[in-house]
Amino acid sequence: MKLNELADNAGAAKKKKRVARGPGSGKGKTAGRGIKGQKSRSGVAIGGYEGGQMPLYRRLPKRGFTKPNAKEYAVVNLGMIEKFIGAGKLDAKAEITEDALVAAGVTSDKRDGIRVLAKGEIKTKVTLNVTGASASAIEAVKKAGGSITVKAGGAAAAQ
Repeated sequence: MKLNELADNAGAAKKKKRVARGPGSGKGKTAGRGIKGQKSRSGVAIGGYEGGQMPLYRRLPKRGFTKPNAKEYAVVNLGMIEKFIGAGKLDAKAEITEDALVAAGVTSDKRDGIRVLAKGEIKTKVTLNVTGASASAIEAVKKAGGSITVKAGGAAAAQ
């Protein structure tokens, strides 16, 4: 293979539509903007403009608050853990840590930690070590004969 033989797969790179390049291009003269008017000119931001009237986005009250330093947890359900143990991707005999869950592919990344929820059921006796867990998930793991360790300060219900 030579450098000049390299090429993208068919349809991988879409060509940019070139406007205002003559009448033969199909987007010549007015370049698809129509004739005259504010929208045919450059530098127009017309989205929220209401002709001088107070725009809707300023008339309505603002509500709520987004915490800038909020922790975002990766969620893993007990049913998924059971499924991965059944498939042989997780070892139930060893302690299952957050890194083991990521390595097995249960979740793509652990973000600020992994939080276990009780969706699905777990029948295998497991030892989990995670950042957080719901009270029903802790109960379900203990019912199956396993144990779950929740890191201090994590999003967790008390054991």
